[in-house]
Amino acid sequence: MVAVDRGRYTCLVESAGEKSRRRKKDNAEGAAMSGRVVVAMKARELGRKGIVVGDRVALVGDVSGMADTLARVVRVEPRTSMLRRSADDTDDTDGIERPVVANADQLVIVTALADPPPRPRMIDRMLVAAFDADIDPMLCLTKSDLASPDELVSLYDPLGVPYVVVQKGGGLEEVRERLKGRVSVLVGHSGVGKSTLVNALVPDANRAVSHVNAVTGRGRHTSTSAVALELPEGGWIIDTPGVRSFGLAHVSVETVLAGFPDLVEGTVQCPKGCNHLSDECALDAWVAAGHADPTRLTSLRRLLASREGASDDDQS
Repeated sequence: MVAVDRGRYTCLVESAGEKSRRRKKDNAEGAAMSGRVVVAMKARELGRKGIVVGDRVALVGDVSGMADTLARVVRVEPRTSMLRRSADDTDDTDGIERPVVANADQLVIVTALADPPPRPRMIDRMLVAAFDADIDPMLCLTKSDLASPDELVSLYDPLGVPYVVVQKGGGLEEVRERLKGRVSVLVGHSGVGKSTLVNALVPDANRAVSHVNAVTGRGRHTSTSAVALELPEGGWIIDTPGVRSFGLAHVSVETVLAGFPDLVEGTVQCPKGCNHLSDECALDAWVAAGHADPTRLTSLRRLLASREGASDDDQS
């Protein structure tokens, strides 16, 4: 599934020969493929089952891809991953989950170093979403011609999150290498240069770009729906609309903690139901005894605080 728009599903269909070749490939060699574009609608028997970009589906009907033809999606194959976010924590929607993309193996968090300034709380929330989806996170820091990446990089060093730094007119060799052969979903708030990056990586993508509002410091939403684009080097990128919040009501404390295996043993002495943010948490004593780096505990608590609903606009 490469695009979803108002009940119409755009699919890339492999030929039998292409399926055979793909099955022979090792995952590390890349997931790129070519095929014909088919527009479909969801079969009634699927009911309310959601279909998102990245899903692998079974089609019946007219799969020729000819103009004015319409196939039907009759089955959604088992997913290897699902990136999700909840409705805004302030909404009266009780944390309804909203699927973003399926079957991605890398989350690229695109953030500008200036114009607009970085929003660490937003980055933290996206990292938690990556832990929840069990996909690899990566930071892509744009506009390095306007500000140094050092401060932001040092903030995420304790988490071991890989990063790339790009600037206007600069080379993208490192970015291409990290994306090659993978299914990567690009996420970021408006105005960070995500669509510009996509257009540079896939020259015929033609994703609309916007400018940052000088008063609000925010960009205008230009990408209105997610779309999967095949990379020339092999692999896929899934561009998503700019987001201004990333709810995490669906993510448990245990899921976040799983991203910190060096701290898990220290939670044995924690009181039942500990959220690891209170004075009763045993992790302080664990770290003080030299079992783990204090910066790791700071990072864990920062992510847990973001899960609890700290504002995405908080710059701290």
